[in-house]
Amino acid sequence: MFSKEDISAAGYLAGWSVVKHLPLPFARWVFNKVADKVSDNGKGMDQLRRNLARVVGPGNVTAELVRKSMRSYMRYWMEAFRLQTIQKEPDLHRQLLAGLEGKELIDASLASDKGTILALTHSGNWDMAGVFLVGYDGPFTTVAERVKPERLFEAFVEYRESLGFKVIALTGGEQPPFEQLKEALNAGEVVCLLSERDLTRSGVEVDFFGEPCNMAAGPALLAQETGANLHAVHCFFDDSTPGWGMTVSEPIEVTDTQATTQRIAHAFEGFLRRRPEDWHMLQPQWNVDVEARRRRRKQGQN
Repeated sequence: MFSKEDISAAGYLAGWSVVKHLPLPFARWVFNKVADKVSDNGKGMDQLRRNLARVVGPGNVTAELVRKSMRSYMRYWMEAFRLQTIQKEPDLHRQLLAGLEGKELIDASLASDKGTILALTHSGNWDMAGVFLVGYDGPFTTVAERVKPERLFEAFVEYRESLGFKVIALTGGEQPPFEQLKEALNAGEVVCLLSERDLTRSGVEVDFFGEPCNMAAGPALLAQETGANLHAVHCFFDDSTPGWGMTVSEPIEVTDTQATTQRIAHAFEGFLRRRPEDWHMLQPQWNVDVEARRRRRKQGQN
C-alpha cells in the first residue's frame, strides 16, 4: 500500500517531468480547469475562505474571488514545474525587472556593507522572485521546510538549488538554520524567508488584520543580531504579459522582536489588501484557526 505522502510525492515528481514539455496554452488550460474544479468545494477551500475573509471582509469572499485565488495558486505550481525551462528565456530578466516596484530601495540595501533580509508572504510566484534575485545580485540563502517523504524534500531542494538558491533545511541539518543564516548575513549576503507562517511554534504574536496571529520571529531576530537591512517583499501576478510583479517595502525599523515582527505584519497587510487573490494560504494562519485544527486532530478529525 502507498501512503498519502507517497502518492503526493509521485504527483509532484510527475509534474516536474511532464508539465515542462506541455505547450504553454494547454498547460494553462489544464491548470485553470483544475483550479476551477477545486474552487467549487475542494479540500482547503473552507480555510481559504476564512483566511480571505480576514483580508477583504466576510461579505466580500465571493465565488469569483475564490476561483481567482485557486487559479493564482495553480499558476504558481504550473510555473514551478516549468521554471527550469522558463529561466532560460533570454528576455526573462528584463520582464522581471519591469515588474519590480521599489527598485531603488533594494538597490540601496544591496549596495550597503550589510546583509539584507527579505521577508515574503506565500504570494504570487516567490520562486520567480528568487530567479530574478539570482540574476540581479547573485545567489541568496533560504530555508526549506522538511516535507515528507524525504525524496520529495530532496526533489524540492534540488529544484531550488538548480535555480541558484542556497537552501538550508528547517530541521535535521548538521547546524541550526539560524546560525547558518547569521553567517550568510554577516558575510553581507541576502537571505529570503517566507515569513507569515509560524512553522516552528516559536514565533511571536502580532495583530494581523485585527486578530492575534503568530508569525515567524526569524527575520526580526536575524536583523537584531546581525544589523542586516530588513524589507518586506510581495510577489503577485498582474494583468500584463507575462504578469509577474514584486513590491519591496521601505526598510523596516528594527527594535525588539515583537515590535519588528509587527511592522512586518503591517507591511504584509498592505500587500495582501492590494492583491488578496494571490495569497496562497490554504492552511490555518490565525491563532484561533490553528488551535481549532489542533483540537480536531486530537479528536481524530481532519
